[in-house]
Amino acid sequence: MQKIISIFFLILVIIFFGSTFKYYSSNKNIENKEFNRNNIDQILNDKISNLPILKNDTDNVIQFNDGFSNEIKNDKPRSFWNLLKSQ
Repeated sequence: MQKIISIFFLILVIIFFGSTFKYYSSNKNIENKEFNRNNIDQILNDKISNLPILKNDTDNVIQFNDGFSNEIKNDKPRSFWNLLKSQ
């Protein structure tokens, strides 16, 4: 039973790789690749020309919150350098 399953999977793998190789080596696929490589600039220009231009609606959307800087100014002064002074 184990040999039959192994042979079945081996056949499936061979069929998969064979069909993949057959597709990628076909004349139709090779011609499509060459056409796309030769005309990439024209294809990109066609796609870019059909893009819609969106209205800019992001004016005054973000407001800067300066509460953090006010909080630091109101705190007591920091004493890190006082720790390094010898007494």
